[in-house]
Amino acid sequence: MINKVSRNEKRVLRHLRVRKKVHGTASCPRLNVFRSNAHIHAQIIDDDLGNTLVACSSVTLKLENGSNIEAAKKVGAELAKLAKEKGIENVVFDRSGYVYHGRVKALADAARENGLKF
Repeated sequence: MINKVSRNEKRVLRHLRVRKKVHGTASCPRLNVFRSNAHIHAQIIDDDLGNTLVACSSVTLKLENGSNIEAAKKVGAELAKLAKEKGIENVVFDRSGYVYHGRVKALADAARENGLKF
């Protein structure tokens, strides 16, 4: 019998491989991205304490269409603004096994343009 691995299971394996090396601290937390078919979510996490410091998504922004590049740009910009308010400037980017393309890239670029450094 052939064991088929789904696309998402492959992504999770890639994410685990990356997470061995990418670790967020209090001085440089981790910016994590999750994208679904309908929405995009991003959060800044301190892995030492296991705390989410800042979170934003297309759901919390109540965007009409949360699954396009424009929504990702708005989420990235809002996340950067919230991070600046909490005094967070430097982050390490965790793309969660997704290809750095499309919505993930748009979110990262918008966060950079609004003051986050990674």
